[in-house]
Amino acid sequence: MNRIILETRNIVRDYHIGGSLFRKPKTVHAVKGVSLKVEEGKTLAIVGESGCGKSTLARMITMIDPPTAGELLIEGEKVDIAHQKLAPELRRKVQIVFQNPYGSLNPRQKIGDVLMEPLIINTDIPAGERRERAMQMLTKVGLDEKHFNRYPHMFSGGQRQRIAIARALMLNPKLLVLDEPVSALDLSVQAQVLNLLGDLQDEFGLTYVFISHDLSVVRYIADDVMVMYFGEAVEYGSRDEVFSSPKHDYTKTLFAATPRADVESIRARLARKAA
Repeated sequence: MNRIILETRNIVRDYHIGGSLFRKPKTVHAVKGVSLKVEEGKTLAIVGESGCGKSTLARMITMIDPPTAGELLIEGEKVDIAHQKLAPELRRKVQIVFQNPYGSLNPRQKIGDVLMEPLIINTDIPAGERRERAMQMLTKVGLDEKHFNRYPHMFSGGQRQRIAIARALMLNPKLLVLDEPVSALDLSVQAQVLNLLGDLQDEFGLTYVFISHDLSVVRYIADDVMVMYFGEAVEYGSRDEVFSSPKHDYTKTLFAATPRADVESIRARLARKAA
């Protein structure tokens, strides 16, 4: 068994909504006691519909929001951002890539500056080495050094997502959280980005938490799958186990509602429409 890079133990996140003259205060239970483990070099896919709590869980894993209860461990070290100041080394271990790369890139910053910024903030690496590392990372994600001085609006959606991935990798993280990273891209571009993520995982020994509602993407990239429903993990196992023999009714419903892309399934759908 490989090292455990990420672990959560009964992690909970509640949001308290204040009341008013006509409304009582209430508590929204966004994540309800989720436990998981991700081994080094593996990919855990978290699946569920919008509002199921998967992005809230991602914010806790990336140490953006503190859990209300439960424990978060990164490489076996307990993390509690509500009560302790985190060491820069711990922050660097976990990075996130968001769904909308254009929204996460400063439109006034050149791409080279976007990539060098994490190094400026988090390290004392000299300027020449920062520039060299940024150039190298551009080529790692399939772009050219000529893109170094261009602005985000000059790139396609797939290229911008490559830039967002490159920026996340500048600090050599152990864990990358990918929150719907290909859902805004065309199918052909999705495949390119997914292949890139696979290559980068192999090269750098990265561990992924991949958040998605697209089961075809999950089936392609995941080692393990966790299905969330109203803040709870209702199904958790290896990809093959979950896809071949789902146990929970919600998982079965989710799979049944997803069109299959194999040739026989497409022919069957066309035949039903023609009947």
